Amino acid sequence: MAEAVHGTPQEFWRPPSPVVGDEGSLRPSLSTMAESCPRCGTEFLMGSQFCHSCGGRRPQAITAVAQADAAVMAGLWEHTVHAVHVAVTGWKRIPFPSWLNYLHFHEIKRRVGLSSASFIAFVIGLGCVAGALLVGLLTAKNLVDWQAIQFYRAEWLLAATAAFVAGILLKKSERHSSDE
Repeated sequence: MAEAVHGTPQEFWRPPSPVVGDEGSLRPSLSTMAESCPRCGTEFLMGSQFCHSCGGRRPQAITAVAQADAAVMAGLWEHTVHAVHVAVTGWKRIPFPSWLNYLHFHEIKRRVGLSSASFIAFVIGLGCVAGALLVGLLTAKNLVDWQAIQFYRAEWLLAATAAFVAGILLKKSERHSSDE
């Protein structure tokens, strides 16, 4: 009972003394604790709550009930993945109209005659021009609001210019055999 005296300083070689009557502060028995650190694989020192190598907290040992619960969860996960796979592959069986093939990225890229990077920059530039047009739909109540809207429009147009220049720079040049 001498170890339960209040106000005794804890020394580094002795575990802290539990408060009398407080069952929640008592440590779990060591038989229910894991024997090696899951983070670094180092074996825990006897009675320690933390790993002396990496500082990780000592977890509870996995019981047979926990292993059974983990197996049930793994089965649910596999079932869910299979259901998602069936749903995703089911989309291939839906007949789409033939005109949707013209909206495919590679078909548009081929028709425009640009490389992938140049076509993406072109689409970003078109989006920025659309943004500049849509900013014009904002209503201005005073001169300061009107100036802010014009500033936003100028920023969108500057971004569009940068995207179009990037598209020009990324375009592959065509070399003809007669030019060489």
